[in-house]
Amino acid sequence: MLTGEIRSQVDRIWDSFWTKGISNPLEVMEQFTYLLFLRRLDDLYTLQENLANRTKQPIQKPIFPIGKDPKKRPYQDLRWSRFKNESPAEMFTIVSEHVFPFLRALGGDGSTYAHHMKDARFTISTPALLAKVVDLIDKVPMENHDTKGDIYEYMLSKIASAGENGQFRTPRHIIQLMVELTEPKPNDLICDPACGTSGFLVAAGEYLRATHPEILRDAKLKKHFHEKAFHGFDFDNTMLRIGSMNMLLHGVENPDIRYRDSLSQDHAADSEAYSLILANPPFAGSLDYETTAKDLLEIVKTKKTELLFVALFLRLLKPGGRAAVIVPDGVLFGSSNAHKELRRMLVEEQKLDGVISLPSGVFRPYAGVSTAILLFTKTNSGGTDKVWFYDMDADGWSLDDKRAPLMGEEKLGAVPRTALKAEEHAKNNLPDVLARWRLREGKERKRARTDQSFCVAKKDIVAEGYDLSLNRYKVLVHEEVQHRAPKEILAELAKLEAEIQKGMKELEGMLK
Repeated sequence: MLTGEIRSQVDRIWDSFWTKGISNPLEVMEQFTYLLFLRRLDDLYTLQENLANRTKQPIQKPIFPIGKDPKKRPYQDLRWSRFKNESPAEMFTIVSEHVFPFLRALGGDGSTYAHHMKDARFTISTPALLAKVVDLIDKVPMENHDTKGDIYEYMLSKIASAGENGQFRTPRHIIQLMVELTEPKPNDLICDPACGTSGFLVAAGEYLRATHPEILRDAKLKKHFHEKAFHGFDFDNTMLRIGSMNMLLHGVENPDIRYRDSLSQDHAADSEAYSLILANPPFAGSLDYETTAKDLLEIVKTKKTELLFVALFLRLLKPGGRAAVIVPDGVLFGSSNAHKELRRMLVEEQKLDGVISLPSGVFRPYAGVSTAILLFTKTNSGGTDKVWFYDMDADGWSLDDKRAPLMGEEKLGAVPRTALKAEEHAKNNLPDVLARWRLREGKERKRARTDQSFCVAKKDIVAEGYDLSLNRYKVLVHEEVQHRAPKEILAELAKLEAEIQKGMKELEGMLK
């Protein structure tokens, strides 16, 4: 958890960027990312130096070689630990004229970070602003991946609050829920085909660290975790840089984060490559057939991006692989042939596990569209028996444009630090979603369709034309009204009339 002091420092730096003319929140995040990367390079070089001193061997492929750059500045001057101690004016000269050209040329190590830094641009406008940002980053305890990850997440949250760029970010507690529902395993190959800032991949990595600590002790598992477990695609280079750094600061050394237009490029190389997909892709309406990957059109003939993305997930998953993905409600009940065929495939050819209806305000203030989480397993041989449904009413935050927390931080999320009381369930359904999901093969099957969660037999879904909207199957509870017998009502009316007549006579007597 970040301290209030660090949060306020980040807030001040953010405000400084804006007052100095950098008003695009993604550009702010990008400049912050570059400087974090420079500090990481210096930390890595320090490790190289320590190893060389212990082994009495020269450094192999030093990050900062001995000698000078093309502008005659010693490479050693480009290290974070050196330039951070310079005056603001000198620091600005070093970073703008020497460090960034060096950064753009740094691509020999083959890492995803080096690849995405090749187009790095320095846009910080003044020496004073650079000095402020460097001072903040220098105070972050980088040896603790939780702290440096949290500061990066806090910066990302400020992107979401800054306006139109919020579409890149799924609420962290919804991501956490989806990761908990799918329970990533140490040997999983995890993919997000529209990764943005890599929120799903980061959360999956954090889950693995917490639930499978052996991954960092076993050499084979450790190598898999750092180099093979995480795969993310995006067609925005800024997002790729930010997402790569997000993974690095959460302790993943070399994830596979690369440029790809997921709906337009052929997927032959990645067909059936991944065992877990976590995603909330952007749904932009329709694509032209000419720009759509032909292998996706083989699965479902449509121009609708929301259907094409589900087809993509099916293409990328290995048999036995599972997915938790967010879709707009139209996927659940759309009446076109493509909508129906895709749902039929999920139910008949794969194993549809669950449908969680999300509150319509989850993505406010940027979108009020109704969405759901689809959970399914790729089998290529069917297997759907009963589909588990959950009608989520509350996620712990207000469902208006403010999206303010409804309770203390310790009671938010799918796995709150403090257990919720029964009456608090109405404010945060997420822990109940997770608990009931884990009972879907047992007690949940006996729940009535009037309950918040229930199971629906495959035959009932087939009978409804593969409609997957929760309201198609949920039975509304009507309050029972006790009706009195007619004779009893008439007798009471007669008694009331007699009392009125008696009162009228008494009134007439008084008037006389």
